[in-house]
Amino acid sequence: MGFDVNQMEAALATVQIALEATGLLPLEPKQLLKPPEFTIHSVDTVASTNQMLWELIDQGARAGTVAIACQQQAGRGQWGRQWQSLPGGLYLSVGLRPQQAIAQAPQITLCSAWGIATALRQYQIPVQLKWLNDLVLNGHKLGGILTETRVRQGHMTDVVVGVGINWANPVPETAIALQAHLEGHQSASLLAEDSRRVTSLEMLGAIALYGIMWGYTYWQRYGIQALIPSYEALLVNMGQRVEVEGRSGQVVGINEDGTLRVRLTEPLLPQEDGLVSIKPGMISLGYGQSQLPLG
Repeated sequence: MGFDVNQMEAALATVQIALEATGLLPLEPKQLLKPPEFTIHSVDTVASTNQMLWELIDQGARAGTVAIACQQQAGRGQWGRQWQSLPGGLYLSVGLRPQQAIAQAPQITLCSAWGIATALRQYQIPVQLKWLNDLVLNGHKLGGILTETRVRQGHMTDVVVGVGINWANPVPETAIALQAHLEGHQSASLLAEDSRRVTSLEMLGAIALYGIMWGYTYWQRYGIQALIPSYEALLVNMGQRVEVEGRSGQVVGINEDGTLRVRLTEPLLPQEDGLVSIKPGMISLGYGQSQLPLG
């Protein structure tokens, strides 16, 4: 069964109404939340939606162009890792043109992840974030984000934000499928509210797309400093014990450049505060790692 673009376009309007009705939107004024005019391209099978979207951009596609596939044959995660993209999941990419310095590229991943998680939480789905780009539900991986950029003279000219979210597709032990979770956890009162039910892959796509644009708009208007506290509030890694080059430490937050803030248990020098910044790829946080109380 293919992805129903018309159903998703209708869901975008429904999602906007439902999120505004919660009264919990962190963005003001509300007119900033109006979804842009998306141009949605849907196919059954593709190598990756990011690759598909880059090809559309090369053909003149504007910002707001969206690529969706029912399955990917060469889906990718961070560091080139393969992302399982079997039928039943959401595989979506959207094009942006931020025109900011390339040093701010990790911030787009942060704001996109935060936006999607925050939007899903308004549907009583307690999604959290795993640094840098994972969506987490009940300690299991729900989805991931892959941001790719093109640069000219030190500034991003085009950005593609790709997201994969497990819906009804088979998942490994460390992951979770959202449809099965909802069937077992949605309350009777919530089920009675059609506007706040996630009932289809198309509705999930609308929430994810709206969430990306929500986070992106918030970031562009208020900057990363305003977003970091909200991101950290959803970060499952806060307080997690880690090892950095053989030295133990504890996660205490993130920095504006997207790096992880870790306080080492024993600083090299007594006068040091023990804070170090960890770039993505330097350590593995895994799932189900131990945490300590922050203090």
